[in-house]
Amino acid sequence: MVPSVPSVPLGPCLGLSAVLFAIGLVGFLGRRNIILMLVSIEIMLNAVNVSFAAFSSHLQDTRGQILALFVIAVAAAEAAIGLGLVLALSRNRPGVSVADLTELKY
Repeated sequence: MVPSVPSVPLGPCLGLSAVLFAIGLVGFLGRRNIILMLVSIEIMLNAVNVSFAAFSSHLQDTRGQILALFVIAVAAAEAAIGLGLVLALSRNRPGVSVADLTELKY
C-alpha cells in the first residue's frame, strides 16, 4: 500500500508560476545585457515548468511532468547556445550588450 502524498493546491502553484513569469518578462524587457536576458528566459521557462507540474499533479497525469523534462532540455540547449554567442561576442569586445550582436554577422 502506497501512502498518499499531500499535494499543494492548484491556485498557489499557478500564482507562483505567474509571479515567476512576470519577473522573467520584466527582466527580459528591461535589460540590455545578454547574460541577464538569458537568465530571465530561464526564469520564464521555469515558471512554465511549475505550471506543468501543478496541472500534472492536479489532474493525476504524468504528461505534464514529462513535458516539463522536455522544457528543461530545451532550456539547457538555449543556455549552451547563448553562452556560445556571449563567448564569440566577448572575444572582440569587452562589453556584453545586445547592440553588439549586430557585429557578429560580419
